[in-house]
Amino acid sequence: MFAIIVTGGKQYKVNEGDIIFVEKLEVNEGETVTFDKVLAVSADAGFTVGAPYVDGASVTANVVKNGKGKKIHILKYKSKKNEKKKIGHRQPYTKVQITKIAL
Repeated sequence: MFAIIVTGGKQYKVNEGDIIFVEKLEVNEGETVTFDKVLAVSADAGFTVGAPYVDGASVTANVVKNGKGKKIHILKYKSKKNEKKKIGHRQPYTKVQITKIAL
């Protein structure tokens, strides 16, 4: 059984027990979060596709960790102008573990 959910403007295919990294959510570690935007669900009864979302379907997950990803370095350079700029960025994320897919 799997589901396709939308969170943070991205789509994720999830099974029960999966651990995924999603865009940062405003929840603390150890709390439960429910994803209501379910695009499709595959169960024993068959494959169900929503228009745009499946009615009554939800995915429940536990928040494992809130953190930041690896640092990305951005270099800006303009030739013959003696202009250089180095910028770093760390994207925040929320690590969640899928516990239940309800149809």
